[in-house]
Amino acid sequence: MSHEHVSNTKRIWNVFFLLSAVTIVEVVLGIIKPESLHLTNILGMNLLNWIFIILTVFKAYYIVWAFMHMEGETPALRRAVVWTVIFLIIYLVFILLTEGNYVFEVFKNATIKWNF
Repeated sequence: MSHEHVSNTKRIWNVFFLLSAVTIVEVVLGIIKPESLHLTNILGMNLLNWIFIILTVFKAYYIVWAFMHMEGETPALRRAVVWTVIFLIIYLVFILLTEGNYVFEVFKNATIKWNF
């Protein structure tokens, strides 16, 4: 049995350009910081931060999909990996928002106001 060498150069460049485009969008949004996104709150956090979280999760997922060859794995393994990571991210965002809101409320209602 002979195995042909398949060049992945085109795929690597496609992944590079896609991840670069998403990163450029993140950087531009971080520099410009549009008021329509920055001042709109959804679920306790501004829309711009949600966009950053979603784009970062997309990049992480795509890196795993492309460079760790998840597209060639069985559906059960893909689900096990992806669902675990999605659950972890949702959990961490929930904890971050809950604890951040608690700290904000403590400092907002405390007798010592934001002295740091």
